[in-house]
Amino acid sequence: MGKTILDFEKPIFELEEKLLEMRQSSSGLDIDKEIARIEGKVAQLKEELYKGLTRWQRVQLARHPDRPYTLDFINLMTTDFIELHGDRHFGDDKAMVGGFAKLDEYNVMLIGQQKGRDTKSNVYRNFGMANPEGYRKALRLMKLAEKFNKPVITMLDTPGAYPGLEAEERGQAEAIAKNLFEMSKLKVPIIVVIIGEGASGGALGIG
Repeated sequence: MGKTILDFEKPIFELEEKLLEMRQSSSGLDIDKEIARIEGKVAQLKEELYKGLTRWQRVQLARHPDRPYTLDFINLMTTDFIELHGDRHFGDDKAMVGGFAKLDEYNVMLIGQQKGRDTKSNVYRNFGMANPEGYRKALRLMKLAEKFNKPVITMLDTPGAYPGLEAEERGQAEAIAKNLFEMSKLKVPIIVVIIGEGASGGALGIG
C-alpha cells in the first residue's frame, strides 16, 4: 500500500525524495554539505507549513489515511497491553478495542475505535464503526477499571456508530445512551483523546 501524500505536503515529499536519491547515489562523492543543506530546508519547510495550515488542511491532516490508529498509539506509548474481548451479551466487536496497559508508571484502561489499513482489514474492523456489542464491551471495560480504581483513556476515531439494521435491532441507541449515563457516574478519571475523527453518537458512546 503506497504512501498517501496530501496536496499541501507535496513540496516536502519532493524534497525528501531528492534527499533519498542523493543518499543512494552518493557512493564515492562528497555531497554531505548539500545533503545537510536540503535536510535543513526540509525541516524549515515542515515548520512553516504545519504552522500555517488552514482549518480544512488541519481536518485533512487529522484524517490522514496513514495516521496512527488506536492500536498504533497503544503499541507506541504503552507496555504490557492486555487486550480484553467481548461484551458478555452478544460477541466481540472488532471495531472497538480495549484493555489494561502500563503508561509510564501508571496502570490504565485504554479503549478506542480501530480502523483498518486496507479493504480486507477495514471490513474486519467495520471501518471503525462499532456495533452495540462494541459499546457494551467498552462499558464493561470502564466498569472493570472502576473496580480496580484505574483511570480510563479513550481514543476516538470513528465516522459514527454502525447504522445497519442488525445494529438497530440489537439496541444501538440504547447502548450509546447507557454508556453516556454510566460514564457520568464513573468514579475514576476519564481522559478522552480525539486521534482522527469523532463523529455523532459513535464518538459520544466512549467519550
